[in-house]
Amino acid sequence: MITVIRDAWIVTQNADRDVIRGDLAFDGESILQVGGEYNGTGDVEIPAAGDIVMPGLINTHTHVAMSTMKGVVDDLPFGEFLDKVFRIDSDRTDRDLDIGTRIGCMEMMLGGTTTFVDMYYSEDVIAEAVGQCGLRGVLCWCVLDQEHTTQSGNPMDNCRRFHDKYAGRRKIIPGVGLQGVYVCNEETCTRAAEFSREAEAPLTLHMSETRGEVNEHKRKTGRRPAEWLADLGVLGPNTVAAHSAWVTMNEVRLMGEAGMSVSTCPVSNMKLATGGVAPVPEYMAEGVNVSIGTDGSTTNNSLDMLSEMKTLGLLQKSSRWDPTVASAQDLLDFATVNGAKAIGMQDLLGSLEVGKYADLVILDGKAPNLRPALEENLVANIVYSSSPANVKTVVCQGDMLVADGEIVGMRTEGLLEASEGIWRELCRR
Repeated sequence: MITVIRDAWIVTQNADRDVIRGDLAFDGESILQVGGEYNGTGDVEIPAAGDIVMPGLINTHTHVAMSTMKGVVDDLPFGEFLDKVFRIDSDRTDRDLDIGTRIGCMEMMLGGTTTFVDMYYSEDVIAEAVGQCGLRGVLCWCVLDQEHTTQSGNPMDNCRRFHDKYAGRRKIIPGVGLQGVYVCNEETCTRAAEFSREAEAPLTLHMSETRGEVNEHKRKTGRRPAEWLADLGVLGPNTVAAHSAWVTMNEVRLMGEAGMSVSTCPVSNMKLATGGVAPVPEYMAEGVNVSIGTDGSTTNNSLDMLSEMKTLGLLQKSSRWDPTVASAQDLLDFATVNGAKAIGMQDLLGSLEVGKYADLVILDGKAPNLRPALEENLVANIVYSSSPANVKTVVCQGDMLVADGEIVGMRTEGLLEASEGIWRELCRR
């Protein structure tokens, strides 16, 4: 089935970062034509004169099932925050996780996100929910030392079983999620990295989020986290390290040599007041692939990648006293082409090019916050001016998820109402 989007501004994010005016057509899952006039009539015609078509956003660090936990652990010191979250996490039900995942997916698709990287336990429950929502989920089973887990069974074995069950599922990419060096010993880390390489599965981890985490690890091992992980062979092209704010230049160089990615989470880090600002300019200079994550709804309360781009830019500029760092084009790259590279899908995602998946978003070009709309300012408008309220249409791998600002193809009845009861039950526990 051929779908044609007519007469739109197209922010391609191709190698030349072309912004063009014309039609975009896709046939089934794949893009057929970008720009020019599509000859003939599509099975579906979308009039989009003056609207903005852009690649779907890629959120490289989430805990999507935590969407029912908004406001449960706000305004607490980091240690108290972690203690409370771990207590709640240990007693969540499958129904709670399912509804949290569905609500999180609703929020993401309405905000223009088409792909997200998740780390949690019970990713099998999450995978079933994501599969019914239509987004693409890179779902990484949380792995940690046996002595620290509340999972039933060995976390690494659970991760393997999850991967074997879901590998090959459409729009579900099973991966490995190391919780962090503070609960993952050398054996856990090396086993996780070996399996990731063996299965060609993505590996994500929390790394150098707080100064305390770094100092404690150095006290125990004599090495900072990125140095220690590099020595173990954990860091590589399939690795995405979330946060990565408390690092030295030596660590940045090691990360660049490994060809790995970081997922910087500015809102989460500021809300938790963990200090430190990810050294984005240094990462870029040393060849580390920079992407963006929102983190979960306990530390961010939002899965809004449009605002995350702007916040990241403002934080980098303000902390450096330099308005030239993290340009609008850089920020859009982080959320699209760099996100695709982080998960090893740069040949299929991240830009609007013939043969790639039809992962795209249409923004309302008639909205006053996006005007004036000119070729010269469209990227800046997306990064600094847009909001989820501007999202009209969202397509993921050819599937229409949002049309005219409304979710389609997903059962949403009762989900929002159920979340309030779950929230109260979580607090009671």
